[in-house]
Amino acid sequence: MLKISQLTKTYAGGKKAVDNLSLEVKPGEVYGFIGHNGAGKTTTLRAVAGILSFDGGSITVDGHDVVREPVAAKRVTAFLPDNPDLYEFLSGIKFLTFIADIYDIPKDTRQQLIAKYADAFELTGVLGSPISSYSHGMKQKLALISAFIRQPKLLLLDEPFVGLDPVASFKTKEHLREICNAGGAVFFSTHVLEVAEKLCDKIAIIKGGRLVEAGRTKDIVGKSSLENVFLEIAQERDPGETHYLAEEDD
Repeated sequence: MLKISQLTKTYAGGKKAVDNLSLEVKPGEVYGFIGHNGAGKTTTLRAVAGILSFDGGSITVDGHDVVREPVAAKRVTAFLPDNPDLYEFLSGIKFLTFIADIYDIPKDTRQQLIAKYADAFELTGVLGSPISSYSHGMKQKLALISAFIRQPKLLLLDEPFVGLDPVASFKTKEHLREICNAGGAVFFSTHVLEVAEKLCDKIAIIKGGRLVEAGRTKDIVGKSSLENVFLEIAQERDPGETHYLAEEDD
C-alpha cells in the first residue's frame, strides 16, 4: 500500500531531515513510526501525503507515484497532521459536507458515515455548532471523522492520540483496525509507546533522519517492552544501517 524507497529530504543549511529511508506498509497493516522530536517523522509523513517535496528517492501509494501521479495518490490517501487546521467559521456538519463534496462521496454514503462516526465520537449533538466553539479534543475528533468518512486506502496520522479522551482513543483504535480489515493500511507516528506496542502490527524506529529498526512489533519487543527497546536505541545506537527483522510465518 505504501512503498518508500531511499527517501532523502534536506532543509536549508544542509541538514538532512530524512536520510535514505526505505520501508513498506502492506495492506491490512497498522504501522507505527517512532522517534524523538526532530527525528524526521513528520517530514516523512508530509512527503508521503504529497504536501512536501523531497530531494531523492521515491514514494508510491497503492502503486501511484506521489510525484508523477499526485492526484491519484491523494485520492486514496487521508492525512491528519498533529494539529489539523479546520475552517472554524463553519459548523461541524458543514465542514464534513465540504470534505465529502471534495472527494465526491455520494450523499447516501456520506450521511451514513457521518452518522456512524459522529455517534461513535459523541459529536452528533454539536455538529450544528461552529467549530470555533469546540474544545481541542472535539476538533481532533472532527478531524478524525473527516478522514474516516473518506474510507482511505492509506491513512496517515501524526500523533493521532494527543488530546483524545480514553473513550475516543479506544474508538479511534477500533476504526483504524476497520480500515485495515477492509484492505487498507495505517501509517502513524506516536510518542505513546504503550499504544504502539498494543496496536501496531509493525514498527519502525527513526533516529537522526535514518531508519534504525523496522519489523514486526512482537519481534522488536521480544521479551522486553517497546519503551525499553526505544530507550536503548535512542541512547546507544548511532543512525546507520537499518536493522530489519526477518518476517517469518507464525
